[in-house]
Amino acid sequence: MSDMNVKVHHLTRVEGHGNIVVNSKNGEVVDARFEIVESPRFFEAMLKGRRWQEVQYITSRICGICAVGHTSTSLQGTEMALGMKLSDQARALRKVVFFGEELQSHILHAYFLAAPDFVGAPSVIPLAATAPDIVKRALKLKKLANKVCEVIAGRHVHPIAMVPGGFSKYPDPKTLKALKEELLSYSGDVDETVKLFATLEAPDYHRETEFLSLKNPKEYAFYEGDIYSSDTKKTVKQIDYRSLIKETMVDYSTSKHAHASRGSYMVGALARFNNNYDQLHPRAKRAAEAMKIKPVCYNTFMATHAQVVETVHCFEEAVAYIDRLLEKGYDVNEEPAKPTRMSGRGVGACEVPRGLLIHDYTYEDGLIKDANLIIPTNQNLANMDADLRAFAPAVISKPHSEAELLFEMLIRAYDPCISCSCHLLHVEWV
Repeated sequence: MSDMNVKVHHLTRVEGHGNIVVNSKNGEVVDARFEIVESPRFFEAMLKGRRWQEVQYITSRICGICAVGHTSTSLQGTEMALGMKLSDQARALRKVVFFGEELQSHILHAYFLAAPDFVGAPSVIPLAATAPDIVKRALKLKKLANKVCEVIAGRHVHPIAMVPGGFSKYPDPKTLKALKEELLSYSGDVDETVKLFATLEAPDYHRETEFLSLKNPKEYAFYEGDIYSSDTKKTVKQIDYRSLIKETMVDYSTSKHAHASRGSYMVGALARFNNNYDQLHPRAKRAAEAMKIKPVCYNTFMATHAQVVETVHCFEEAVAYIDRLLEKGYDVNEEPAKPTRMSGRGVGACEVPRGLLIHDYTYEDGLIKDANLIIPTNQNLANMDADLRAFAPAVISKPHSEAELLFEMLIRAYDPCISCSCHLLHVEWV
């Protein structure tokens, strides 16, 4: 029988500020939760009254890690609301940029934030001395992924070339071809990444949950698709997301929680892997086999391995999309599509590195009247609490320092982006 009082203030190696609280009495867990303690950032309120041409530049500031994801999802919402139709080449290039961001974020989390947990290191800094080649590989891959975004979108952090209806500027074919060749030169580093994580064994843990992700019959969904639930085995259109996703407030968090078919659900790489495994690139499936992860996987600690699987997939898909663009040829002087109306509602939905992201806009006369943003970390918070409660009984008998590390590792597996999640749903103007 064990009494334990775990309070981690604040969790390290995540974006933002959150606390882990786990208490047990006489061997029974009486409290287990992940508290979000950052102040709300009011992005929905900031958007009210803003012009359609500037919305994506504001929302990209929600996150410096997922700036492409927020920009892409924001643009989808605006384009749906104002009746803009993307050209095939604009859609293809947006997907390449998206693959670039997935790559850089997954590499950041897998190597720099999660890997130290698997090898008992406090951070990546000591690993720079004991495993310099591995750390250098991680830095090279992250730099490469940032370059993909820079070449196509102008820069990775807060991209400038993606605008409503398309792009303000296209990369010339020679630059795009050089980018493809540079990507291919890193293929061996991708293989070495898989080999490394195949040696890192996750703690034994199993808890069934619902998985939500986009689903697209044509491809492993990142940029577009309908919202799919592993519980219902059905999809809903992104415009109808409220029929599935319900948000609630809790008194210990400045971020909203969410539920769908049950009390909590998971989004992110593991959810996508479980829901869309059959559409992975064959090389990514081989990576999954090497790391001994297969659907349906209910071990939250394996989310990092799922990110590595997606790293392989995004690498291959980025090369394939660039190849198709170069073979078909594209118009570098193409103008963005124009709005066909100035009022309407649009919902964008993309799979950013941490999971399903939704931007919901209502326009009147070209200005934002109402906005709602649902962030992946918001959607994962209730599931984090459920995982802490389920995992705690197996941990509370361990030494305090070991138990604390395992709880931290469990939450870090979600790769939470906490500042993104602190938003305000509704503002009454007086």
